[in-house]
Amino acid sequence: MFDYKNIYAQDPEVLAVIKKEMKRQSEEMELIASENYASKAVLEAMGTVLTNKYSEGYPAHRYYGGNQVIDEVETIAIERAKKLFKAQHVNVQPLSGSPANAAVYFAFIKPGDKVLGLKLDHGGHLSHGHPINFSGLLYNFTQYEVDLATGRIDMAKVREIALREKPKMIVAGYSAYSREIEWQKFKEIADEVGAFSFADIAHTAGLIAAGEMANPVPFFDVVTTTTHKTLRGPRGAIIMCQEKFSKLVDRAVFPGLQGGPHDHITAAKAVAFGEALRPEFKQYAKQVMANAKTMAEEFIKLGYRIISDGTDNHLMVVDMTAKGLSGKEAENILDRCGISVSRSTIPNDPNPPMNPSGVRFGTPAITTRGLKQEEIKRIVAWINAGIEHRDEPEMLEKIKDQVREMCLSFPIPSI
Repeated sequence: MFDYKNIYAQDPEVLAVIKKEMKRQSEEMELIASENYASKAVLEAMGTVLTNKYSEGYPAHRYYGGNQVIDEVETIAIERAKKLFKAQHVNVQPLSGSPANAAVYFAFIKPGDKVLGLKLDHGGHLSHGHPINFSGLLYNFTQYEVDLATGRIDMAKVREIALREKPKMIVAGYSAYSREIEWQKFKEIADEVGAFSFADIAHTAGLIAAGEMANPVPFFDVVTTTTHKTLRGPRGAIIMCQEKFSKLVDRAVFPGLQGGPHDHITAAKAVAFGEALRPEFKQYAKQVMANAKTMAEEFIKLGYRIISDGTDNHLMVVDMTAKGLSGKEAENILDRCGISVSRSTIPNDPNPPMNPSGVRFGTPAITTRGLKQEEIKRIVAWINAGIEHRDEPEMLEKIKDQVREMCLSFPIPSI
């Protein structure tokens, strides 16, 4: 899409690396659930002169001059996000998901306050209270788990813990949970114990925006999401909240935790929100979920154990121990086949986080390329063949050739 003539003239060494990554993305299969391909329009927006401006503050209330145009682009992003998620107030300035979550904690609670969140190896996120993360270091997290028999969140258990612990905030959301969340029940429990309700929808925001999954934004106190993943926008995040909390949230982002926003990224967010408001995005979201369902069914047919026995969204966590592998080993094998995945913990994982028992698979990126159910079946067959023949280099190379052929038949729209 770009001719890169200026980088070529000034820094061919960096250009060579960029082109190498373009080739890798074009010829290999992306099954990492948190990754996707931004459109040409989103990529173009990230490369604009808006990056040259400092704009600390908010529209019509800046701490630098010359922000009239920046006010316009930020307002467009805000209004589109409001429409997309039915939000009362939106802050589009957070730089990424964890900083957005940090801003929420900073706005609503104080260090040492008790918070209830989903345990990391049960599908939660580092910023939902893991002891080595800022969230676990600064706040007193108590964590709920999934039911080991079903792999699903037991809302009766969540309520029991909340009534016992009386947290100031309840966090609902995940990074490796494949089922619909009962948002309304979380909200009812939070109201019952007098806690703030906080939803992290980073993984499913695109599916929620398209109306394919339930939306907590209209009734939760505060909601964060990244703007890439299923939303297909730039790397970044937003915070949505009830109007009565708008000042708390805005002050937490700036001047609380950030300085000047990245205005070129704000423009790219606006473009992505505009794309997500179009009818074709709904069809994309439907296909993401259909592809994930097919992928889960194919894994189950081949004897793999999926946590919760299936998926309601775009991802699944597959336990690799039955195949005599750790998640890291499976990740490395599939890398040799030209298939990118991410290792993942399983509930109560006996293995350490860097070498867990599972692998997380996702369908957002391959769906962007245009792959559908028939291609998904072939991909799962390749994954299984790679694992079954992991000690046969010639077989892994053969699979990689087949993967490359499919990828070149379904080019990335922005490359």
